[in-house]
Amino acid sequence: MRIIAEGTIRQWAGDHARAAGSLRQWVKVVRLVRWRSFVELRRTFPSADMVIAKSGRKVMVFNVGGNEFRLICAVHFNTEMVFALRFLSHAEYSKDTWKNEL
Repeated sequence: MRIIAEGTIRQWAGDHARAAGSLRQWVKVVRLVRWRSFVELRRTFPSADMVIAKSGRKVMVFNVGGNEFRLICAVHFNTEMVFALRFLSHAEYSKDTWKNEL
């Protein structure tokens, strides 16, 4: 898969040392896979969830850093592209305000 905004992911890793290793590993894995569906994505990341934002768009939520953070991405299976949208602490994610922004 091609990751869009990989530089942003590196920035998030720099800002959150506890998640840096997990984010780097996530990038390595995602670069190597070719998901064609959410079912295939879940084979790679069993804890990933599909969530519908207020706009009606489907986003994928990945647990990062031992479930301490959430990486929110738009995954376009047809074009093999992953767009990194948000990186939140578990507490920030739980407030659900991010759903109104996407």
